[in-house]
Amino acid sequence: MLKLTKKTDYALMAINYMSFRKGPFVANTRNIAEIYNIPKELLAKILQKLAKEGLVESQNGPKGGYSLVKEPEDISLGEIIRAIEGPIQIVRCVEGDTTCSQTEQCTIQSPLRKIEREIVSYLDGITIDKIVSVSAENELKVS
Repeated sequence: MLKLTKKTDYALMAINYMSFRKGPFVANTRNIAEIYNIPKELLAKILQKLAKEGLVESQNGPKGGYSLVKEPEDISLGEIIRAIEGPIQIVRCVEGDTTCSQTEQCTIQSPLRKIEREIVSYLDGITIDKIVSVSAENELKVS
């Protein structure tokens, strides 16, 4: 089963939070952690990983925190998932794992590669601004 970890959920929440803000904005790790009830230390590690991957940048100082490096329409869901989870894979053999004893007679490797490419393409086509606009619509409906 394809499943994203809580770390990816938290990364998406943090990036979504930063995306709602217009103009120059620096998000404080403590504030994000409190708003979304995320363990602060875990969120700090996630944001550091996103910074290392070039999706957010760190600002030092008393008013420091994190801000998006690119506009929300230039950040894909696939980029965020890969930054946190690593390569998007359905099964290991698609990446050339030769430890499977079924590799020689396997008839599903090629179809799985095609499915994996479609999933990756779909995730790379969903940008944060699309997620933010859906999130904003849902908040308006709830209010």
